[in-house]
Amino acid sequence: MVYANPIEEELASGKYYDRLGTPFYLSPDKLQSDYAPVRFERELRLFRKYCPQGSVLDVGCSTGAFLYQLGKTGAYQTTGTDVASEALDHAASQGIKVIRESFLTRDFADTRYDAITFWAVLEHLAEPAEFIQKALGLLKPGGHCFILVPNVKSLAIRICGSKYRYVMPDHLNYFSAAHMQSFVCGPGPVETVHIGSSHFNPIVIWQDLRGGANRVADADRAKLLKKTTAMKQKPWLRPVKFLYRMAESGLNLFGLGDNLVLVVRKLPTC
Repeated sequence: MVYANPIEEELASGKYYDRLGTPFYLSPDKLQSDYAPVRFERELRLFRKYCPQGSVLDVGCSTGAFLYQLGKTGAYQTTGTDVASEALDHAASQGIKVIRESFLTRDFADTRYDAITFWAVLEHLAEPAEFIQKALGLLKPGGHCFILVPNVKSLAIRICGSKYRYVMPDHLNYFSAAHMQSFVCGPGPVETVHIGSSHFNPIVIWQDLRGGANRVADADRAKLLKKTTAMKQKPWLRPVKFLYRMAESGLNLFGLGDNLVLVVRKLPTC
């Protein structure tokens, strides 16, 4: 595990993400992409495999797009929590139940969940171990915790190094598969039911190789997300999408995808 030290106060407190509300999370390009049906297709497929129904807490839910897609089936009772107030406003406008309080300080009383998700969240946290410990305590016996983080041993980082756009100041932690598994499974009575890599974006690699090590503007990131999301939905690109999926599957066999995905199950006897 690689981590930043020291950490800027705004990043540690969450104020940094609250300020990103309108300029990034609620920008038209980002919002349209996040709410597109294909945006969370990998995460949804994996999630439904291990949790076909029940109560779900999405930590770092942002504008609520994942929970919005998940809730369409009517099989889940969903709740989201975040520190970005304007993003939560949008989630609430979509009918999503939100908690407007820090996850660590929130008193959940006797509430327990069938699943808790951290989609691209742990890398932003100054205290990731405390978040994991609390999440495991909030799971019902047999419940699942789903985690996605950038992969420090991805092909993208191997090629681009520090030029890779997701090596950024607000990413405070970087995990390999081995470190992630020991980090999550160490504190509590859980078993790993899935670990692997996912996602691959050759456009990002190409752009970052050509560019410098400067941070990619949030507006440019949102525009690219909108572009790639639109491409995924075009029927005439199916042959290209097939080749892309083959390449992605090959990379994931060797753990070289852009992200790491870990799913752990709380042991029923505990």
